[in-house]
Amino acid sequence: MAKMWAGRTDGVTDKIADDFNSSIKFDSRMYKQDILGSMAHASMLGVKNIISQADADALIAGLEGILSDIESGKLAIDFTCEDIHMFVEQELTARIGDLGKKLHTARSRNDQVALDTRMYLRDRTNSIIAKIKDLLSAIVLKAEEHKTSIMPGYTHLQRAQPITFGHHLMAYAMMLIRDIERFTDLLGRINISPIGCCALAGTTYDTDRNYEAKKLGFDDIALNSIDGVSDRDFCVEFASNCSILMMHLSRFAEEIILWSSWEFKFVELSDAYTTGSSIMPQKKNSDMAELVRGKTGRVYGDLIGLLTMLKGLPLAYNKDMQEDKEAVFDAADTVDMCLDVFAPMVATMKVIPENMLLAAQKGFINATDLADYLVKKDLPFRSAYKICGQIVGDCIKAGKVLETMTIKEYKAYSDLFDKDLYEEISLSTCVAKRISEGGTSPKSVEKQIQFVKGKIENA
Repeated sequence: MAKMWAGRTDGVTDKIADDFNSSIKFDSRMYKQDILGSMAHASMLGVKNIISQADADALIAGLEGILSDIESGKLAIDFTCEDIHMFVEQELTARIGDLGKKLHTARSRNDQVALDTRMYLRDRTNSIIAKIKDLLSAIVLKAEEHKTSIMPGYTHLQRAQPITFGHHLMAYAMMLIRDIERFTDLLGRINISPIGCCALAGTTYDTDRNYEAKKLGFDDIALNSIDGVSDRDFCVEFASNCSILMMHLSRFAEEIILWSSWEFKFVELSDAYTTGSSIMPQKKNSDMAELVRGKTGRVYGDLIGLLTMLKGLPLAYNKDMQEDKEAVFDAADTVDMCLDVFAPMVATMKVIPENMLLAAQKGFINATDLADYLVKKDLPFRSAYKICGQIVGDCIKAGKVLETMTIKEYKAYSDLFDKDLYEEISLSTCVAKRISEGGTSPKSVEKQIQFVKGKIENA
């Protein structure tokens, strides 16, 4: 097949080189963006009298037919074409004759591919934001159900202080809110139109780039034609945002894996989101959560691949930049899959509050509150800390917990102890009295829930 760039050369390349050079196997997914971009371009050419209005209308009608036929399955994409742009132009010319060749007036594949990629990532970014909101809704609902369910809070994976399960879940909600904000912020930088930059220097035709940009829903145009075709920082930022989101999902997945183990048994995942063992009949494996954790490294790889591909590239367009699409496509697909499984996995997750409470009671996580009790009676904190450390050490040796020690035993450490200490060190009191903004008290958790609900509605 003769190449559309034949002229300077005879347009004949080796079959192996053809396959190596071709991008249609992956960029064909941008057929809709490519056709819509071409329709806007044809419209602009007609409005500016670069071609006749009749020719513009014919080009648009031909493109509409191609889009309709692809989406209905009537037209199959020809994977022997070099890329999706060449396929569309070739099909258009086959349908309406040489008039189809006028479509490429005042543009290059360089600005065309940059346009398609921006439009595609704009669509995927909006889709990802919607799916994060679905996950947030599942988290908020579960947090509301368990804003008073006491569990141990951990540092260094050691039981530290009592918190509520709702409070723990809302930490992930706050992270996901920031993920939405990052993707929303990115939309402003994606939504800049490069069309009309042409190969790198613009064009001699009297085009209207703003007309074309507005027709395609862009906020503005690239103000430097070299920049418009030669940077893919928006792709890097997209992959970076995907990586940060996956990092948050991976941390959450890791905790779900721990919580669902027999060693914790804080939660039980629905059978719909677990698998069994081929040899051990008792097993219920959290494979979906484990896959999310594993796929995080894949998205990190996409980001590093993009950064490495762009490092040291001279301006303007280089063929290296063809490597941007597989990376962003993979990052977007992976994030989509993970969000699709994560939201229902959380929504159907059974929480076991009694096991959380038992773990909290055995962890001496009210020791800080015992020290605070003495501080309120005017004992310096460091002195109180030392006394309480001695009490915890002795309790461990005796197989006791703070709640089961008698007042007589407490007074052996300090006369400041009295019967009111039991109310102070009760886990429900420990949680309820943490009234500082953002703390674990049920009132604070409710406030966090309402904040996130507002963000979901307005995002």
